[in-house]
Amino acid sequence: MKLAARAGRITPSPTLAMAATAKAMAARGIDVADFSSGEPDFDTPDPVKAAAEAAIRAGFTKYTPSSGIDELRQAIIDKLQTDQGLRYEKSQVLVSCGAKHSLYNLAEALLEAGDEVIIPVPFWVSYADQTLLNDATPVLLPTREDEGYAIDAHELERLVTPRTKAIIVNSPGNPTGATYDRETLERLAELALRRDLLLISDEIYEKILYDGGTHTSIASLGPEVAARTVIINGVSKAYAMTGWRIGYAAGPKDLLTAMANIQSQSTSNPCSISQKAAVAALRHGGAFTETMVMEFDRRRRFMIDRLNAMPGVHCRKPTGAFYAFPNVSGLLGRQSPKGTIATPTDLANFLLQEFQVAVVPGEPFGSAHHIRLSYATSMETIVRGMDRLDTAFRQLT
Repeated sequence: MKLAARAGRITPSPTLAMAATAKAMAARGIDVADFSSGEPDFDTPDPVKAAAEAAIRAGFTKYTPSSGIDELRQAIIDKLQTDQGLRYEKSQVLVSCGAKHSLYNLAEALLEAGDEVIIPVPFWVSYADQTLLNDATPVLLPTREDEGYAIDAHELERLVTPRTKAIIVNSPGNPTGATYDRETLERLAELALRRDLLLISDEIYEKILYDGGTHTSIASLGPEVAARTVIINGVSKAYAMTGWRIGYAAGPKDLLTAMANIQSQSTSNPCSISQKAAVAALRHGGAFTETMVMEFDRRRRFMIDRLNAMPGVHCRKPTGAFYAFPNVSGLLGRQSPKGTIATPTDLANFLLQEFQVAVVPGEPFGSAHHIRLSYATSMETIVRGMDRLDTAFRQLT
């Protein structure tokens, strides 16, 4: 059977693949220190689970409107107004099966052959593949680690062509944990307005910030900016609800209507029970998130300190999300008992096979010099894993 050419342009999500491998090893009784998963290790808050249980008992188990229930869309509207001073109508909000699904709906509605999307590097793995799936071209914008992965406005403008359709803005970012300050967002907004570009603002980690940081949505910089911004968000990260699969998009009515039409012909509505749970999360989950972020901060400080004490490694302290993205250039080219460690993928395979530590190599994120570790796992796992990494790195010659 001949498959569509677009199916050959992409590979399975490398983060999910590494997480699946680690879980399979653990199921066989192998003690794996797993830093691969991009999901909180906390349980979903009790009030959220209670809302889901109440929905089941009430028989709220049928189809809902494909764009999401009014109650949830109103909760999203209220959240965006309270947090960022943004005003949306329900027709401008689409509830989907996770933020990744929201991004996919957007790519389907926006992109066609010949279009280009500018993606700052390092980037979350699905941005480029979803662009390719829709016959468009990802255009990669290099950033510098020693500049905090900030976007250089001049370099960005140099990449804009008549085919450029959109710029992806991910702050706080995966995999780097970097955040953009207001000045950076203002430069991006000015360019988007001047060159007639859409801003795709992935804000899924907005609640996970450290050192007194606050989140500014680029859409909040003015009505003209909001009119050409699509906000992507969800409940997975802030409320430990990765498996509930609720994400959302908010933006221009015509574009959101097209996205909703596409969803109506694919998944239809998100899970009815999960939608009720998401309402409870958005209305009542703030205290839970604050407690969780405090614990993430404790783990962040410990992990970064340990990594920076290891030979051949240096790691900037992330200001958001829950990932460390250490530079392992000092280890590449060294020898392990099994051969040369030439790439981050070689290093990740060595760590998993020989030391039972699961990390994600940097190549799928656009980096040939880094690995990614999630500290959204227990402190016990972090201590055990850091000890193993230190031993492993000191064995490389």
